[in-house]
Amino acid sequence: MRSTLRKASGNPDAFNISKPVCAMPRQSLECVIFDMDGTITRTNRLIFDAFNHIVEIYKGERWTDAQISALFGPPEEGALATVVGQDRVDEAMRSYLAFYREHHAELASVYKGMPEILHELKSSGVKLALFTGKGRHTTAITLEVCGLGKYFDKVVTGNDVMLHKPSGEGIRSIMHDLGVTQEGTFMVGDAVADILAAREAGIRIASVLWDSYGRERVLREQRDLTFESVEEFGAWAIAAARKKGS
Repeated sequence: MRSTLRKASGNPDAFNISKPVCAMPRQSLECVIFDMDGTITRTNRLIFDAFNHIVEIYKGERWTDAQISALFGPPEEGALATVVGQDRVDEAMRSYLAFYREHHAELASVYKGMPEILHELKSSGVKLALFTGKGRHTTAITLEVCGLGKYFDKVVTGNDVMLHKPSGEGIRSIMHDLGVTQEGTFMVGDAVADILAAREAGIRIASVLWDSYGRERVLREQRDLTFESVEEFGAWAIAAARKKGS
């Protein structure tokens, strides 16, 4: 089930919420937990190019996107150890972070409409959190460069958990620290790992497909809500937030 609503402009008030198709949460919307890459920010090209920067330095090769994505799960340090060996991770990480920051503006961006959605949710009293598999350093760079850090009440990265997605450890940590309930919390993400983490933590999942690298695998999983575009998600989220304030 998904929304079919559209947004007329960049103004959050221009989201057409007059005819919501997706059911509003039965309980007041307390908290929305967002994934980052592929959900809020378009960063795939930056990530792949940053990894290939390291692969070229240490291996003299270039890897495909599929080869690089097979390393994902732990934060960057764990993936880089596979490429360069554990004893050279620190120096490789410095090179990776330098490339990541230098090329961020060129290769990455926020999805159009997402800052307005985050602003509207936060202004409506909904608590916002970020749960990403990225490491804390790349997460901090993206939040800083994109001006997104001000929106989040809690940020949990891959460096902040013992068990990474698809474990729900990060979600449980967020709910505990923000004092929100399972019934009032949604996870929003583009990957199967987000679905599984939400299920393990006992909360609902809104899968977003506007830049999902594993779209077909996501569609094979059981989801509570599915959104094909930022506009569709924004119409639902803003309507749910305004219901909370009514």
